Amino acid sequence: MKYTFKLIIVIAIAIASCTGRNNQKSEVAEIIPPEPVVMYDMVVDSFNVIQGTVRPNQFLADLLSGYNVDYAVIDNLARNYRHVFDVRRIKAGNPYTLLCAPDSLLTAQYFIYEIDYTEYVVFGLQDSVFARRGAKEVEKRIESAVGVIQSSLWNAMAGNGYDVNLAIRLSEIYAWTVDFFGIQKDDRFEIIYEQLYVENKAVGLGRILAARFNHYGKDQFAFYFEQDSMGDYFDEKGQSLQRAFLKAPLKYSRISSHFSNSRFHPVLKYHRPHHGVDYAAPVGTPVYAIGQGVVTRKGYQGGGAGNYLYIKHNSVYTTAYLHLKGFAKGISEGTRVTQGQLIGYVGSTGLSTGPHLDFRFFKNGSPVNPLKVESPPAKPVDEKYMTQYMELIQVKLVELKKLRSGDTESLTRHDSVHVAQPVSQVRN
Repeated sequence: MKYTFKLIIVIAIAIASCTGRNNQKSEVAEIIPPEPVVMYDMVVDSFNVIQGTVRPNQFLADLLSGYNVDYAVIDNLARNYRHVFDVRRIKAGNPYTLLCAPDSLLTAQYFIYEIDYTEYVVFGLQDSVFARRGAKEVEKRIESAVGVIQSSLWNAMAGNGYDVNLAIRLSEIYAWTVDFFGIQKDDRFEIIYEQLYVENKAVGLGRILAARFNHYGKDQFAFYFEQDSMGDYFDEKGQSLQRAFLKAPLKYSRISSHFSNSRFHPVLKYHRPHHGVDYAAPVGTPVYAIGQGVVTRKGYQGGGAGNYLYIKHNSVYTTAYLHLKGFAKGISEGTRVTQGQLIGYVGSTGLSTGPHLDFRFFKNGSPVNPLKVESPPAKPVDEKYMTQYMELIQVKLVELKKLRSGDTESLTRHDSVHVAQPVSQVRN
């Protein structure tokens, strides 16, 4: 009995000892060191971090004033590191960060200036003076936009809280197939696109991946697809959306006068043919060549066309641009231009009651209605990629259909990328 009691005591002591050790191990396991704080690819735990925004008329010397930085260091950075970043380009409104020594003197060790939402420059201020560029991580999220047009595509985007740059992107994609000056009330759109985020803040747009634009009750599809390392937009049959000619020579205007064989002239006060389309737009609005070609005529006609420009695109088609305020730099007779190239600016020269572009289209030397010219498509999806393309668009067609019915649950993909160039929207 005595030995049994001793054995019980020994076992109890052993259990208590083991339990104590286990508790100690548990306590040790729960002590996890904190994650280091990283900013601009640097661990900043050992610094006093001071952040601010550049105020008007502040220069590098002003920003570093009071942080024990020798003027010789500032001069060194300004003179010898312009190839990295010219400090004269520091803009009011942009953020900056100072990393200072952890003492009461707050001696600046590093100065970081944010060039835009993604790019920044780090200046070393102490033992090793240097300057280097860096870029924040950009996250791409797949998002969607759905809307019905009541007045304009721009207003539809803004009214639904979307980035209005989507309107520009969409007009560029459909520039060859949709006349955005003839948009009708109740035209509709669904778009699947990439939204770019930096530190959980939307900073710009990536690609539009798929879209449906319903115009005059007809669906116009656009799908982004890469073949042979080149990306472009195609319709549901694999035909390119790009055409030999753009639909219009300028962006975001309105048609003030159509093609007619008998139009009442507002200045001359009698009826005569008007073999062009007038686009009303503010003075100075950029005008672009609708297709590649050669400038054959450039000049001024005081009692009629004002400043005018003619471009011969091929043996069949020629276009004319009248009442221009002026011409783009480098444009002269014999100049070869590319599709979408800036050629001039809207004005009110010649016989004109207000600023507008009189745009004319000639086929085999005879005037034709520019709004009715059918332009052939560019190269379609190559046959060797057609199976891959059809598989892709079947998925996108289902997603677009869901958007039409109000279902956005499937659009949840995120993708993080690291960029070395600023995204589409930057601070002004």
